[in-house]
Amino acid sequence: MRITPAEIAALALSIRVALLSLVFTFPLGLLVGWLLAKRTFPGKAFLNTLVMCPLVLPPIVSGYLLLILLGRNGLIGGFVYQVFGIEIVFSELAVVIAVSIISFPLLVRGIVTGMESVPLELENAARTLGASPVKVFWTITFPMAYRGVVGGTILGFSKSLGEFGATIMVAGNIPGKTQTMALAIFSAVHLGEDVSVYRLVFISTVVAFVALWLTERFTLR
Repeated sequence: MRITPAEIAALALSIRVALLSLVFTFPLGLLVGWLLAKRTFPGKAFLNTLVMCPLVLPPIVSGYLLLILLGRNGLIGGFVYQVFGIEIVFSELAVVIAVSIISFPLLVRGIVTGMESVPLELENAARTLGASPVKVFWTITFPMAYRGVVGGTILGFSKSLGEFGATIMVAGNIPGKTQTMALAIFSAVHLGEDVSVYRLVFISTVVAFVALWLTERFTLR
């Protein structure tokens, strides 16, 4: 089962985009997860709903909304194009943004689950002894919640690898530029390249299985 250069390029792009997505979303995911798990504030329900929306919205809808925002005439895309001369849509950056939006809820959900399992008594005791909120987070909350954090990270990364709907809307399906593994499968099906489809589907299935298995190992131990 020899993988062709085009399939290798699609797989490499998928992995690179998923890693870049984690770099951008992980710090924000930690902050949002901590707020949702450990803080009570006005608008908390709205924030939680906003973060989780991509889980229930059809990915094609999320992609269309991103296309409106990031296009040359969009609110964000227009500004970036006029100031920096960079067109976001139909670029690798657009792929990173699309997979980040779609995978972010899974990352946050894992972090929230992990942090909710940390006993408040321990955190309150540390504060009573004079520990700052930052010290409490890094010495108690994060170490005790790390299984949930790792599980959410793995799920988010895996979702990024397999994202399709939002990506094709905002980044297109350009071989060697924006064609991820999911988009390569889509193209191979339409071109009738059954052998290529079987290879890519097999790789995608193995990655998904391993990701779910690792998540279960970390979160249920």
